[in-house]
Formats: sequence, C-alpha cells, structure tokens
Amino acid sequence: MVLLVFAKEDRQSDGFWWACDRAGYKCNIARTPESALEYFLDKHHEIIVVDNRHTRYFDAEALCRCNDQEESSVLPLLNAGFNRQYIENPNVTACYNELIQLEYGEVRSQFKLRACNSIFTALEQCQEAVEITNEDHVIQYVNPAFEHMMGYHKGELVGKELTELPKSDKNKADLLDTINTCIKKGKEWHGIYYARQKAGDSIQQDVKITPVIGQGGKIRHFVSIKKLCSDNNKQIYNMHSEDKYMEENSQSDSQSLRHKDRRKGSIDVRSITSRRSDGSSYNRRHSSMARIHSMTIEAPITKVINIINAAQENSPVTVAEALDRVLEILRTTELYSPQLGTKDDDPHTNNLVGGLMTDGLRRLSSNEYIFSKTYRQTEKSEVPLWTSLDGQIEEEPDLQQNSSHLAMPVALSDVPPHVAELLEDEESWDFNIFELETRTNKRPLLYLGLKILTQFGVCEFLNCSEKTLRSWLQLIETNYHASNSYHNSTHAADVLHATAYFLRKDRVKGSLDKLDEVAALIAATVHDVDHPGRTNSFLCNAGSELAVLYNDTAVLESHHAALAFQLTAGDDKCNIFKNIERNQFRTLRQAIIDMVLATEMTKHFEHVNKFVNSINKPMTSIEETSSNSECSDGERPSSIKNPIEDRLLIKRMLIKCADIANPCRSVKLCVEWAGRISEEYFAQTDEEKRQGLPVVMPVFDRNTCSIPKSQISFIDYFITDMFDAWDAFANLPKLIHHLAENYKYWKSLDECKYRGLRPPPDS
Repeated sequence: MVLLVFAKEDRQSDGFWWACDRAGYKCNIARTPESALEYFLDKHHEIIVVDNRHTRYFDAEALCRCNDQEESSVLPLLNAGFNRQYIENPNVTACYNELIQLEYGEVRSQFKLRACNSIFTALEQCQEAVEITNEDHVIQYVNPAFEHMMGYHKGELVGKELTELPKSDKNKADLLDTINTCIKKGKEWHGIYYARQKAGDSIQQDVKITPVIGQGGKIRHFVSIKKLCSDNNKQIYNMHSEDKYMEENSQSDSQSLRHKDRRKGSIDVRSITSRRSDGSSYNRRHSSMARIHSMTIEAPITKVINIINAAQENSPVTVAEALDRVLEILRTTELYSPQLGTKDDDPHTNNLVGGLMTDGLRRLSSNEYIFSKTYRQTEKSEVPLWTSLDGQIEEEPDLQQNSSHLAMPVALSDVPPHVAELLEDEESWDFNIFELETRTNKRPLLYLGLKILTQFGVCEFLNCSEKTLRSWLQLIETNYHASNSYHNSTHAADVLHATAYFLRKDRVKGSLDKLDEVAALIAATVHDVDHPGRTNSFLCNAGSELAVLYNDTAVLESHHAALAFQLTAGDDKCNIFKNIERNQFRTLRQAIIDMVLATEMTKHFEHVNKFVNSINKPMTSIEETSSNSECSDGERPSSIKNPIEDRLLIKRMLIKCADIANPCRSVKLCVEWAGRISEEYFAQTDEEKRQGLPVVMPVFDRNTCSIPKSQISFIDYFITDMFDAWDAFANLPKLIHHLAENYKYWKSLDECKYRGLRPPPDS
C-alpha cells in the first residue's frame, strides 16, 4: 500500500495517484500531518511519499521527528527516516518507475525480513531434518527434527565444520567428492546418503542439498533437507521408546500373555482351516461362497458372472467350455484394452501404443526396472526446433520479445483488425490455427477464447464480467509452456476450437445442457495447462515430484485439472467462478475435472467402447425402428433424452476427439501438427538417453524415425474407430473426408520410403 502525504492536490500528487493505479497498488491520500499519522497507524503502508516542497503547509522532516532544517543535504532526511528523495516530476511514467523501483528494492527486502520469524517457526515445526551451512560447510543452523534424527543438541553442532563430524563407512568412497563437485557448480544434489548418529549407528537418509546464491552472485549457503528412508523408521522409533518400554515392562508382561493366547487362537483357526480330513473346512468354504453370491450389494460384473455360472450348469460341454473362456476374459482387469497380435510385426505401433497406453515404471528386461530420483527439465540453452508450415526447420520465436507488438485486448470489441478478420472464419472446421498463432504472437488462446466463450454465453452463465474472463484466459495461457513444440497454448486453442465446433452440431447440442457446454469449453481451455512436454511414462520413470504426488496415476491430467482451479481461485481478478452458487460450482467443477481426466490415453479404449455400447448401438436401434419415416441424415433426430450417465460419456468422447483431432484436419494442418508432436517425442527420447532412463518410445529417435509410419499407426490404432463412432453420433462428414486424405498422404510417403513430413523437393 502507498500513502501520499500532500497538503493540496496538484499535478505531482495526481502523477503519483495514477502511477499507483497503473501498478495496481492501493493508495491513500492525507492532507494534514494528523491524518497522515492516523492513516499510517491504521494501515502501516509500505511506501510513503511526503511532499517537502511547501514547508508552509507542514514540515516533512518534522513529520518524521527530525528538527534539523539547516543542512541542505539529504542527510537530515535519512536521519529522519526517509530513504529516498524524489525531485519534482509530475510525469506519470516517472512516478510509476519510482514506485516500481521502491517495491523491488526496499519494500520486498522488508517483506523478507518481516517473514524471518515465520520462516524460522516453520523450520522449527518442520518434520524433515534441515541443516544450513555457509559456503565453507560450517554449520549455522539445524532444526529440532535434525536434532531428533541425529541425536545431537543444536549447541553441539552450530559452528562446527561438517568434516569434524563422524562419517559412516557405508557410503561409496567417492560419494562426498561427487556431492561437493555438484553443489559447488551451483547445482542441486539429491540422493541416498548414510549418516552416523551421535550414538554411532549408521542411518540411511534421502538427502537434497540446494546451493543458495547470495551477494555478488556467489554461493553463500547450502541447505540440506534430510528424510529417513523407510527401513530406518523402526530403528529410530525403538531407540527413542526404549526408556518408555522399560517403565512399562511389568504391564507389558501380562499383556503379552494375552497376546500369545490370542495369537495361538489365530494359528489354531488357520491350521484347522487347512485340514480337510473331516470335511469341515470344505463346508465352511462352501457356506462362505454362498454368502458371497447372496450379497445384497453387487457390482454389475459380479451379476454378469453369476448369470454365466448359472447358465453353465445345464449347458452342453462345448457351451460350458466356451463360457469358461468368457469368464476368464471377464475376470481380467483390462476389459477395454485391445491386445496387439504380434509385437514384432509393427514396432511403430508397438512403441506408440506402449508409450501412450502406460504410465509407471517401464520394463527394461524380464525382471529389472530402473527408477531415477530426479527429473531435470531440458536446459534453457537447448531451444526446441519445430517444422514450420513451409517445411523449414526453425528455432522457436521468443514470446517475450514479440509480445509487446500486440496490445492486450480490453474487450472483444478491441481485438486488432487483422486478428478479428481471421476470427470471422472461426466456425469453419478448416480454420487455420497456425495463422492465428502468428498474428497474435503466440497468444491464440486469449483471442480465440474471448470469441468462442463470449459466443456461447459463458460470462452470462457464470455471472462474471468480460474483463474477468479476459484476465482468466490470459492467466491460463501464461501457464502453458511456449517452449513446447506441441503441448502449448496453440494446441489448447485448437482443442477449444474443435470443442466449440462439436458443440454446435445438432445432436450434440440437443444431448447436453448449458452447464455441460460451459464445462466442455473450460475443460478444453485448461486441459493441458503447465504441460512439461513429456509423457506420463517419462515422469514416472524419472521419479518426478508430480509422479510421486499423484502415485504414478494420470499424473499430468490430474495436475492440469488441479492447477487450473488453483490458478483461478488464487486471484480474484481472474476468478470466473466467484459469483456462481456453490452447488452449481461443485457440479461444474466435477464435470470439468472428469473431462480433463478423460484425455488420459490409458483409458482411451474404455471410453470409446463405453460410448459405442451405451450411445451408438441404442441410437442405431432407435433409428432402425423409425426407418419407415425415410428421413435423411440432415433430418434425423437431433437428440435423445440422455440420462446423466450418457451425457457423461458424450462429454468424454467429445473432448477426447477434440484433443487428438489432428489427423482429421486438412492435410496442411495435419502435417504441421505431426511435425510438432514428433519433435516433442524426439526431445523426450534425447533426454531419456542422456539421463539413462528407459526409452518409452524407441522409434521416436530423430535419426531413424519414420514419421509417416508413426502417423499411420496412430490413425489405425487410435483414430479410425473413435471418429467412426463420433461421426455416427454427431454427423461429421468433412472430418472423415480429411482423415481419409491424410491417411492416403502418409501411406504414399511410406510406400516411397520417405521418413520426413514431406517428399524431398526434387521428387
């Protein structure tokens, strides 16, 4: 907050007022010393600007309890409590720059100093052991968790060099040298380390050491965060509970006798169960199975299996054997995942499907897995290369350098003419998203989002202003990684465009309500926010923090959904949900989360098969029974009265098709998208090799990969059946035509043994 102390309003006070408004600072104006003091005691402003030009109104130095007015230097002002003198200049930009310098200088430093007590309180309460040393490895701080773990008192450690403490002989001989070499370069080290406690025992720790850069750009401190590995927990617990055990020994003796009796009884029950001589065990098992079959709460699959079991009893041998095979298939956990016939037949399909349909650890051999503790993002110096529409390989443009050339729109009516002209064609399936990317300097999501979300009445539904929607779109787009060749805001804008296109189709529109439409548009906008340009399998293999957080399950999709709501709720100016009723918000939130999670490829076949069985087939039956009406495709019923479960399947299918609709775009756009996704996979393979991680998709080696083969496999395995089902529901002949043309294009390249995106120029 800023306090302006000016005896009267003039151009200078106005300059600072408007500068505060531009910077987003809250501002108060005081006209007298008394009101200034009252304001300050109430608000405790971080920046105070006092007018010292006209002493007849009040004395600025006296206001800060300084009476020396003879000296002409700034020293009296500094002594009085001022730390900066501003020469009169009413220019708003000059005032703005002055305020910004104050914020980034003294104000932020004061914030950090004020937070010190809170930081140390957090360290004292932290359950992880924290050790801070200076650049010479002299211990300057340890928290209580560290004392508890190591058995030392803080006074025994502070001021000592790490070399003075006893070392464990379980570490590799060169481990300390490796750690020192790493952290002296300013890099974080993370790994397993054995430490020796004061009592002499060696314990295994998960250690992360982070260098802290200080004055002069040099390393001034090292922060070590240490956690016990799981096999030490019991040892530490026993060590600290030994005295308590001794005190309660007499009580535990009597309790242990009771435990032994109970344990003996348990053993007897198991041993009796294992004996079959009198047949009692068989009868008990039979009655248990009977109870299971008569359970009142049954899963649908249990009912199906029970029906088949009943049918087997009076069936011929051949039928019973066939039903046995059916039961064997039903009992598998992967009911919706097709199996490749022979893996060696098509390595491209095998690699692509394996990379997209799995997450978690990738197998290296028949009995060995690799797991790395760290995941390092691609170095900033490694600029991804991507293929432009004209086929040239280019470095990605710098978003920060170009962003100033295009003003941020205040409202939809203020969109620049050359962008507005392009957006007029937005409802066409052949809309050129890459042209929009170029005209908006890689901010297509903001402009396309404003157009589409306004058309669909999202502001009216959410009861939010267009300004809030614009701020939200800007926030979401900022959190897409422009450095990704594929998973960036252009992809998000493309998915939003496809989603809007599908929502305008009669049957889709008639099957969903307004909340479903709004949820679909928001889900499309945020579905890949903060995507790191790597697959789920890569993150799981690398042991990334996200993979650990989400237990190796739908890692990225869970992160996209969670972050979208965190960002939205974190800033009131961007919170598009702040004005809707709570129950409606919860329903909308659940719909958005469900759609974002549906984009995870491991559930691809489950979603498609459920859609076919629950939507397509019943719809076909209805159409066949009404075929006597001889209505054309354009006249077929636009909607079915869909229950909630069916609407859920439709929304999942909608966003899945929008997410991977690239092969259904025109050939020109399809080829560009193929180049971008291939480059992202190439970069992942490069990084996997550098880090010694399992290579998730070996065919995506930039030196050997055939892009046409990979596209053919993707279309054959994922796209054709899905879009056939979606077309049968939504009536999308143009998409099916483009899909056939693209498939023919990739086939022609493959037959000529070309591995690139396009035929060589001389062909």
